[in-house]
Amino acid sequence: MNQLQLMQELSIQGTSQIVLLVIDGLGGLPIEPGGPTELEAAHTPNLDALAARSACGLSTPVAPGITPGSGPGHLALFGYDPLQYEIGRGVLEALGIGFHLQPNDVAARGNFCTVDGQGLITDRRAGRISTAECARRVELLRPIQLPGVQCFVEPVRDYRFVLVLRGEGLAGDIEDTDPQQTGKAPLPAVARSAGSSRTADLVDRWIGQAARILASQAPANMLTLRGFSMDPNLPKFPAVHKLRAAAVAVYPMYKGVARLVGMDLLPVEGELPADEFATVRQHWNDYDFFFVHIKKSDSAGEDGNFEAKAHVVESVDQALPGLLDLKPDVLVVTGDHSTPSLVKSHSWHPLPILLSARTARRDPVTSFGETACLAGSLGQIRHVDIMPLAMAHALRLTKFGA
Repeated sequence: MNQLQLMQELSIQGTSQIVLLVIDGLGGLPIEPGGPTELEAAHTPNLDALAARSACGLSTPVAPGITPGSGPGHLALFGYDPLQYEIGRGVLEALGIGFHLQPNDVAARGNFCTVDGQGLITDRRAGRISTAECARRVELLRPIQLPGVQCFVEPVRDYRFVLVLRGEGLAGDIEDTDPQQTGKAPLPAVARSAGSSRTADLVDRWIGQAARILASQAPANMLTLRGFSMDPNLPKFPAVHKLRAAAVAVYPMYKGVARLVGMDLLPVEGELPADEFATVRQHWNDYDFFFVHIKKSDSAGEDGNFEAKAHVVESVDQALPGLLDLKPDVLVVTGDHSTPSLVKSHSWHPLPILLSARTARRDPVTSFGETACLAGSLGQIRHVDIMPLAMAHALRLTKFGA
């Protein structure tokens, strides 16, 4: 019996309400030795006060030393062991924009990027072009045709798009074409298994045609593809946990991971934390689980902007009373992974977590930060432990065994 099966066996109906607040890329590192992390440098009186009356700790998204992508980080938060339930970024992006995937479709997340005269990447995100500029380039790519398959190209947001191939005999076991660093050329699509060889060849043909079309479209004059995948048909979160579950997110990818596991998506007017918390308030009586996602902290970390990341955390803190006023029975605050500004990318570092509930044991922690949470009563846990803890504190689990 795996953990999801255990949760499905032990979960019971109830009236308690759970909020999972995910500050993307929350964990950080000091810029100078001995200095504060972004979270510790931020002015967060509300989070600090909440930590002082909560159970705190550190959580590892996948396993020690393993740097997670956003998909595995979120699946783990929802209780799906990412080492057992693998999912590529392409499917999440497609579902996030409402694209209707068919069972045999192969989807890939695309990034427009900038290359120089030698074809080497100088900017992996093409200067973070606008969504309108992304859509214009997508229109240029739509006429590309491949033998025996249909090609769908859809804009996602900013420099991101999604490519979907539809046809018989396709498979998604393909290496990313993004080298994950500047100064290198985009990689070819390489099949990791014999069954994906034909699909990889088709992808390379598509990229070749796209490269010729984009050559004159600086700064977004090339592209990379990552997260080739097919719909894995995961067990659905509401059925496993017996919860009416809703997602409040602005960015498509996070809507995608929520839709993948069966959550309802709630529309948000605006992009600020206060706007997202207002959406929770509007639908408070309709659901008993809310996944609330804050994105821009991760973007600032990837840009190496320490101050901007701290500012995003402060904006969450300023809006937090609007969420606390709803008096959720259980409130969990953490992130999907760490994105230290120091390294400008996701990292393997555990990240702080607080769990607020009437049944939570208090501990010596009086501020919400990486160093303080080391002393918390939750200790060091894994992301897949969070949902069982939240369910237990919500009195939504019956006992195990006689």
